Amino acid sequence: MAKIYYDNDADLKVLEGKKIAIIGYGSQGRAQALNLRDSGINVILGLRENGLSWKKAIEDGFKPYPIKKAAEEGDIVHMLIPDLEQPQVYTTQIEQALSEGKTLAFSHGFNIYYKLIIPPEYVDVIMVAPKSPGKSMREAYMKGFGVPALIAVEQDYTGKGKETALAICKGLGCTKAGVLETSFKEETETDLFGEQAVLVGGLMSLINTGFQVLVEEGYQPELAYFEVCNEMKLIMDLVYQSGFIGMLNGISDTAKYGGITVGPKVIDGHVRENMKNILKAIQNGDFAKEWVGAPEESRRRLNSLMENVSKYDIERVGKLIRKMAGIEK
Repeated sequence: MAKIYYDNDADLKVLEGKKIAIIGYGSQGRAQALNLRDSGINVILGLRENGLSWKKAIEDGFKPYPIKKAAEEGDIVHMLIPDLEQPQVYTTQIEQALSEGKTLAFSHGFNIYYKLIIPPEYVDVIMVAPKSPGKSMREAYMKGFGVPALIAVEQDYTGKGKETALAICKGLGCTKAGVLETSFKEETETDLFGEQAVLVGGLMSLINTGFQVLVEEGYQPELAYFEVCNEMKLIMDLVYQSGFIGMLNGISDTAKYGGITVGPKVIDGHVRENMKNILKAIQNGDFAKEWVGAPEESRRRLNSLMENVSKYDIERVGKLIRKMAGIEK
């Protein structure tokens, strides 16, 4: 079982007299910067000059620095720009600023685990990974609570890597919910697998295939959308709040019986084998090579894939239904 750390296991004094340079001001960067600042921690930002994030940071009361300058100023350099961009930014603007005893931090293990970034041996390398979108983490903090997080220490030059990671978690509010210790390897592999096989790839494919089957068999697209997509959130909210049994206790007996008996016929042994092959491609680095081997080509391909998804029939129907429900304007 994983060890879980709470408020009493972390000490903000570890961060006294230190600057945390957060590189990036997207969803995670903004939320983490605001939470840490509100916890009394000295936060500076490293951003591309005069970009949208630069302007937003100023509106939020920060005085942003160019990335290289922030890395020089920071005792802890926390990388929160997209995975695809991190290696080039690290090499050109951060690597030379990592003097002895500094800490290089991440919220995802991807670039360290696949050795796309190789830090010098005289710095700590840690991970602080809140398990929530930035907006939700900020909202939880503002309510006096937090979201769960993961920590990992890949390189512990000072011997204080875990203390630093836990202190950052406390500043984010995460130790109020609970912080689990993991490794860069475990976090990277499980995160990528979850995204690809279940949370994003698996879920989208399951919903879209169910929609297509109903429409192909002559059912109204709007009704199909309600049955395979709209109600997905309602079911997942029940699972999130009280697990499978809690969800099952909240639906009809017909839905219980049909779901339990028919579900394994959809997600069967063939799907399990496909999932294992997906995991192997993550473990052996094949996915990482495909994604980061040619970053510009990967970005073009992603844009093309996103364009294809935007043309799905379920997207057209979904937009209509969401407008009807007042969810989308």
